[in-house]
Amino acid sequence: MKFILGFVLVCFISLLLLPSNVPAQTPKPTPQPTPMPSQQPQPAATPSTPAANPADVGSIDAIVNAVYDVISGPAGKKRDWDRMRSLFIPGARLIPTGPRPNNSYGSRVLTVEDYVTRGSALFEKEGFFEKEVARKSESFGQIAHIFSTYEARHRPDDEKPFTRGINSIQLMNDGKRWWIVTIFWQAEDDKNPLPEKYLLKG
Repeated sequence: MKFILGFVLVCFISLLLLPSNVPAQTPKPTPQPTPMPSQQPQPAATPSTPAANPADVGSIDAIVNAVYDVISGPAGKKRDWDRMRSLFIPGARLIPTGPRPNNSYGSRVLTVEDYVTRGSALFEKEGFFEKEVARKSESFGQIAHIFSTYEARHRPDDEKPFTRGINSIQLMNDGKRWWIVTIFWQAEDDKNPLPEKYLLKG
């Protein structure tokens, strides 16, 4: 019995004295959870501008005529909104201005897409034909500004327009074509009748 205990003790001591030349095992990495995609809402992609018909954007006259043409039509007729989009530079704004119930005036800034949404609902119910009847123009270098006097009718053969006013249109030429940058408009009312100078052509 003493022999067995002594042998075990010798073996244990021998193990302790062995050189530590056996490489230690690298511990296995703790599995990590797979990263989840961000839960934050991503911004909506900005729709790309459709290619314009060169005939619509080759001159100031052409692009102004195109914007009047594309929004005009009988009730229920779907407008060619891609044609509309093709006329405006990315970031363009449409800004209606008019009276408020408290007798002041205000403006609402719309994107082209805002206008498309609002216009689609309106034009589904009512005919709308708008045309230019007079214009005053200024230009310098690549920029231009026009005061375009308009008349709007529910049917093209209506004797009188139901409204008229001024479209203040800013444009830019990038060396290849014209773009509409802003249309800022106001309809005439009792306090603001159209001056005679904005009813004369030329």
